[in-house]
Amino acid sequence: MAAPPSTARKFFGRMSLPERNFVVDALRAETVGGVLLLVAAIAALIWANTLPDSYETVSHYHFGPAALGLDLSVEHWAADGLLAVFFFVAGIELKRELVAGDLRDPKAAVLPVVAAVCGMAVPALVYVLTSLAGGGSLEGWAVPTATDIAFALAVLAVIGTSLPSALRAFLLTLAVVDDLFAILIIAVFFTDSINFAALGGAVVGLGVFWLLLRKGVHGWYLYVPLALVIWGLMYNSGIHATIAGVAMGLMLRCHPHEGEEHSPGEHIEHLVRPVSAGLAVPLFALFSAGVSISGGAIHDVFTRPETLGVVLGLVVGKAVGIFGGTWLTARFTRASLSDDLEWADVAAVATLAGIGFTVSLLIGELAFEGNTSLTDETKAAVLIGSLIAAVLATALLKLRNAKYRAMCEDEERDEDLDGIPDIYEQDNPAYHLRMAAIYERKAAEHRRLAEVAGGASEGNDGPA
Repeated sequence: MAAPPSTARKFFGRMSLPERNFVVDALRAETVGGVLLLVAAIAALIWANTLPDSYETVSHYHFGPAALGLDLSVEHWAADGLLAVFFFVAGIELKRELVAGDLRDPKAAVLPVVAAVCGMAVPALVYVLTSLAGGGSLEGWAVPTATDIAFALAVLAVIGTSLPSALRAFLLTLAVVDDLFAILIIAVFFTDSINFAALGGAVVGLGVFWLLLRKGVHGWYLYVPLALVIWGLMYNSGIHATIAGVAMGLMLRCHPHEGEEHSPGEHIEHLVRPVSAGLAVPLFALFSAGVSISGGAIHDVFTRPETLGVVLGLVVGKAVGIFGGTWLTARFTRASLSDDLEWADVAAVATLAGIGFTVSLLIGELAFEGNTSLTDETKAAVLIGSLIAAVLATALLKLRNAKYRAMCEDEERDEDLDGIPDIYEQDNPAYHLRMAAIYERKAAEHRRLAEVAGGASEGNDGPA
């Protein structure tokens, strides 16, 4: 008996329509947030370099209840408080990917997981080798491991590059896995001491949060105060307070029950994402990205082993790691790229993933806490490395932009105006009947115009 035909999987092929719609909506929100993030970063640089004393005064202004251990600076509130909202949304995104997205299917999850792991391991290795070669500190090994999806999408929006939805979805899923490992790195490697009483209180609070969710209790007036208590206890436990946001995000149900249009997780994410993307992350950028930029500062970035390691990790390590992880996955799973794409497209996306900002800045502050000079230089290295990665990615993406634009037009075409892209209706007989009727109307209109034109021509045959 003849062997059945091969049905090798294709990477970056067409997504299902519901998944595509979700990705389009999520990416639209991330893009808007990324543009705000970009504006905030530029504002921080201008403020810190034109009025440095004012920037320092505002950033280091302390407020909050000292009796609760929360008398923090503005910069500290932004990093530990506002970013908890960002990580709460990241937790919901991760939960959704695990129960309804690409990470639900082990076969489909292999690619983004392997690519993300390699895209974090290789930059860390590049940093370590660079730092060892120059006799620098190894404490910043985790700084270049994170990808900032919002900033990457903002770059795409600014340069006007059309990127097929499959590649954008890969970038989004990659960033979700990236965030998960970044969270683990923060929790495991940047916790010096633990206050077990406060940690126990946070765990009890999370248990109450989970119980209320499972009982179907509604009311923001219950959950918001409880979330603030959990956050405060987590902060005082010694574990980075953003972990509380992730934990609560992961507890939300992200698959709809019968009769529900959206799951609670999707509904809450829809409500909280604008706060995260439009307020929390830009404010964090405003008070974290303000570093002195001068010829001497830039020279120091490229001559100090720690900062050079960050730049090379973002620009070289991320691109090599993600591209290599994708290629290895294809090599050992016998999968292949979509017929419309080439490996050059994967290289461009891998280079774009070298834009590290929010989490990289946060890890830089944690890694070199107490060393203000090195912290500021590391922030500058993150900004410079991200800028170089953005420029390289722009050049690579522009080479194929005509192809991307054609693919996007095919994905969006809806000639029968039923709200569903035509590419998803090729197996639907009703679609072909509608298109036949449309073409018949167009043909009838052309015949009518031809007859009118012919009649006008006959009427003008006589002498003037």
